[in-house]
Amino acid sequence: MRKDFKKLSVIIPVYNERETIAEVVETVLAVDIPLDLDVVVVDDGSTDGTLEELEFPSEVPVRIVRTEINAGKGNAVRRGLTLAKGDLILIQDADLELDPREYVALVDPIISGRTHVVYGSRFLGNNDVPAIRRIGNQILTGLANLLYGTRLTDMETAYKAFTIDVAELLFLRSDRFDIEPEITAQIARLGLEIVEVPITYRPRTKLEGKKIRWFDAIAAVWTLLKCRFSRDYSGRRRRAEFYRP
Repeated sequence: MRKDFKKLSVIIPVYNERETIAEVVETVLAVDIPLDLDVVVVDDGSTDGTLEELEFPSEVPVRIVRTEINAGKGNAVRRGLTLAKGDLILIQDADLELDPREYVALVDPIISGRTHVVYGSRFLGNNDVPAIRRIGNQILTGLANLLYGTRLTDMETAYKAFTIDVAELLFLRSDRFDIEPEITAQIARLGLEIVEVPITYRPRTKLEGKKIRWFDAIAAVWTLLKCRFSRDYSGRRRRAEFYRP
């Protein structure tokens, strides 16, 4: 397993997060981590002036790209992955539900050689997660574990970190929130272990800007089933040969 990690690419998909995006990016830039940073903000057609909040000197390691229309989180993540320059990749939401100051804990299992993939779990700590979200996540995570033989507690977490080697093996197609189960399904089918670490979670409400909806759970179920049984995916069943447990 390669251990010469030097740069962390942080992909931040954002849509209408004017109130939080600047603070998120500034917190990311201030993270004390022994890696160079490469921050890629992908604005997914925001209409609330989100981009106006992002002005940085040219020497700051932040790149901002924009889509003309709102195509969805998955589309933004996929575009960000094509632009990443780091040895490691981490996905960061543009709200304040998760804390970038926990990056060290997230990437340590990769840097230390334990794994190529780390998820930040909201359910390994003492977070106060609303009941409906907890139950919904348990159902979706349980289905993923059943279909793919994983032992996850939080498949839907936004904090997913992996090496560039893993990213180059993914063939993602999802445009919206179904990107989460699609990433998990493909990583599992590569035969890679996903290590979970506890993270802090500060849930926000719909009035505060929460965008995921009940029908996104249906899309997640369909994505898990499709990635497991569809012929379009079955032809790509392969093991990541670079990985040695």
